[in-house]
Amino acid sequence: MLNSSMILFLTTMITGTMIVISSETWLGMWMGLEMNLISFIPLLYKSKNMASSESCMIYFLIQSLGSMLMLMSVLLNSSIMISPIMGEEFINMALMLSMMIKLGVPPFHFWFPEILEKMSWMSCSILMTWQKIAPLCILSYIINSPILPIIIILSVTVGAIGGLNQTSLRKILGYSSINHMGWMIACMSFNNDFWLKYLFIYSIIVIMMTTLFNSYSSFFINQMINSSPTYMEKSLIVILFLSLGGLPPFIGFMPKWLVIQSMINSNSTMLMFIMIMSALITLFYYLRLISSTLLIYSTSIKWNQNKKLNPNLTIMMIMFNISLPVIAMLNF
Repeated sequence: MLNSSMILFLTTMITGTMIVISSETWLGMWMGLEMNLISFIPLLYKSKNMASSESCMIYFLIQSLGSMLMLMSVLLNSSIMISPIMGEEFINMALMLSMMIKLGVPPFHFWFPEILEKMSWMSCSILMTWQKIAPLCILSYIINSPILPIIIILSVTVGAIGGLNQTSLRKILGYSSINHMGWMIACMSFNNDFWLKYLFIYSIIVIMMTTLFNSYSSFFINQMINSSPTYMEKSLIVILFLSLGGLPPFIGFMPKWLVIQSMINSNSTMLMFIMIMSALITLFYYLRLISSTLLIYSTSIKWNQNKKLNPNLTIMMIMFNISLPVIAMLNF
């Protein structure tokens, strides 16, 4: 339930992101990021238990580290006594590393699935969607580094392999998010206009999934079996997972289609091949979740039978996810 404090913190969190997007100076962006961080921590600490306070502490330390690195690189900009080109490269690299720490991009990803595991579904959805906007926006200004292909390959492979042996739904979505970060960074480096569309579609799918799991109070794979979904809800689970994996008839394929198209135009065939292979691995662990939901019908006592999704909401979610053919027809 929203109270006055939560409304205040949500407003300042949104304001912080807006300051980052609209700021013309690095210090203004830094200030926006700090506002965003300080507003998000009280939202995490909504349920007062050990896991929640631990997640607040980890999140604060990691984000502060990223902010310190950013502030240091911005303030050192004028005092670096080397050639201007080398100085610019150094600043860009430091800024890029600071944003990678904030986003949880490999090799700085270890905190991301760990912290998701300790959060409620609402906090998870905010961290995987809204909290990515500001760092990605800053990253899009400086995205011309020679180590970019290595970062992309690391992100997609860590995201694909990390989720293979997980039983926690939050960790699976966390590693999936790391995989999608690789795709978004590739999107930025090959065609800087598309990443916002990618993030928008990815965010909508993630919000739908977190709403679904929240309504079932499911946090692990075996709890999906016990939730006894209706046929409509089973179809929604299947469609959402396949859409998140980027399978062609669903809307989740559209941003990946745009990335693949821009990579073909740039002749980055090898990188594209690695990214598509990683997407197939993520689809494999989504299929494991789908099969456990579809094929096993549990006859045990259902504790949360009355907590079902609204049928109209379910139909709307399904319609959105299968709207790709219509969008493709309109574009062509």
